[in-house]
Amino acid sequence: MLNFMDKKKFLFVSWDANITDVAWQVSKQGHDVKCYIKEESEKEVGDGFVEKVDDWRKEVDWADVIVFDYVMGMGKLADELRKKGKAVVGGTPYTDKLEDDRSFGQEELKKYGVNIVPYRDFTNFEDAITFVKENPAKYVIKPSGEAGNNKGLLFVGEEDDGRDVIEVLGDYKRAWEKKIPQFQLQKRVNGVEIAVGAFFNGKKFIEPININFEHKKLFPGNLGPSTGEMGTTMFWSKPNKIFNHTLKKFEGRLVEEGYVGYIDINCIVNHNGIYPLEFTSRFGYPTINIQQEGMITSISELLYNLANGIDFKFKTKMGFQIGVVIVVPPFPYNDKETFNVKSKDSVIFFKKPVEGVHIQDVKKINNQWVVSGSIGYALIVCGTGHSVRQAQRSVYSKIKNILIPHMYYRNDIGERWIEDSDKLHTWGYLREL
Repeated sequence: MLNFMDKKKFLFVSWDANITDVAWQVSKQGHDVKCYIKEESEKEVGDGFVEKVDDWRKEVDWADVIVFDYVMGMGKLADELRKKGKAVVGGTPYTDKLEDDRSFGQEELKKYGVNIVPYRDFTNFEDAITFVKENPAKYVIKPSGEAGNNKGLLFVGEEDDGRDVIEVLGDYKRAWEKKIPQFQLQKRVNGVEIAVGAFFNGKKFIEPININFEHKKLFPGNLGPSTGEMGTTMFWSKPNKIFNHTLKKFEGRLVEEGYVGYIDINCIVNHNGIYPLEFTSRFGYPTINIQQEGMITSISELLYNLANGIDFKFKTKMGFQIGVVIVVPPFPYNDKETFNVKSKDSVIFFKKPVEGVHIQDVKKINNQWVVSGSIGYALIVCGTGHSVRQAQRSVYSKIKNILIPHMYYRNDIGERWIEDSDKLHTWGYLREL
């Protein structure tokens, strides 16, 4: 176990600055932290909160623990360092592919005996349009590869004859054909959307597991364009039916890979069964920020123990955690001119001290928090409670004390649990096994 009398050195390697808040939390817990950000437009994110470096490779020998926060090739880097004896939190080429290549992820699920939703891959939009016309139904459009990271491109069809999907495919053909070389049409299944995830130390899953409910649409009532995420409700649990019928089946494969980190699978469940939709084989955002509010074990101890393959008792709180994302223009779109005019360097004002606030695209100038980055994903504000209603009251009372010009957020995070919990309990998916 990590002796907190000993200061440790943590190196965080990030693609687009998502991990900055975790790095900041670790530094506040008394450890030395250095952070590398690859994406040029995000490099100033976290300035004033954590020490930055321009070349993470020069810091490898300095670090006691190295944390990678993304896929897109970072699994290969993490795997190479692990094999050299470094203590690393991060993926492998296999776990990267589970997330990056949607079809591969679905075929792996099938290989391990997990039910999957019918899908088909396409490399041009005309073929997909023809397919929907010949096979009318509700479909979900899911770009693969790098384009899959743009959650605004995910489209969930609502029409039984697929005409809305055909319209969107036509729009994508005109605007995105060169940037979406491959995509997937997945049959839409009705039910409750729920995700299950757990930390893995290279040898086994560390309990408890995490059950979470994402709110991906921009506006309350689940309206508007899809975003990366506008908020999440979650709780910690002993292994249940959903976990045992999905992630648990991959435990042996993850041992073979030596995977270290967090892995999550998003599912649709109904009275007929469990239908996994996609993997996230890394930290989720804002998932990892919200998870910390429900942890008794500190995030620094968790990362250290995972990286060193330690089997430890991971302590969490009872009840629920809710995180609400606060954004400013042009979120969820990438519009540099709008960001520069409306949001860049906007001051974040706290009417009184607020706990449970996690930074995203923020930097500190003269001890003042200001909006940074490029897309306006500013803060994650968290609340906890023994009930979802308590957690809701907690988080929204905190947000009332935060002011950013032009800020917006969803005011209904948590309602999904209240709507769907009866179904989940009736179907038996949340029983501890």
